[in-house]
Amino acid sequence: MDDSKIILASASPRRREILSAHALDFETVPSGADELAEAGSPRELSLENAVLKASSVARGIPNRIVLGADTVVALDGVVYGKPRDAADAFSILSKLSGRTHSVFTGVALARFDGAGLKVLKDAEESKVTFKALDADAINSYLNLVDVSDKAGAYAAQECGSAIIERIDGDFENVMGLPFALVKKLLDRFVSGL
Repeated sequence: MDDSKIILASASPRRREILSAHALDFETVPSGADELAEAGSPRELSLENAVLKASSVARGIPNRIVLGADTVVALDGVVYGKPRDAADAFSILSKLSGRTHSVFTGVALARFDGAGLKVLKDAEESKVTFKALDADAINSYLNLVDVSDKAGAYAAQECGSAIIERIDGDFENVMGLPFALVKKLLDRFVSGL
């Protein structure tokens, strides 16, 4: 491994795509950390899971900066993660139909120096308004996009215009990694080393 590269603690193709698009030099080491299902607010949940992912990889690869991220969709205080199956995906999209929900992505940077773990974290929130969707529109979307690994059972970057009316905030956050926040945290993290 190249010690100058950061490590992305995720197997997400969307996160890899975003980092590559911004020409950030990185390697991928997916985290095997067990994610929390609840932890206070949706924002706190995304942060705690991001820290779990980053720190679990950092402990195994000392002296490297590890980036962990976790995205959750929340509506009326209920968190919608990845759907369990097709019926769950349909149910989630039905609940989001015609409503505005929040997308939180927690971002954590971690570095283990052999003695201790340094962690820096923050979260980004974007608001997404869905079109009013009937059963046919939902089924049509689910036939077009594999949502099995997507928080909230949708992907804004994949046929998103079929279901999304408006996004207020960072589009990359809705995709799963707000690069502007990552860059800000990296600058702070590196300057503090």
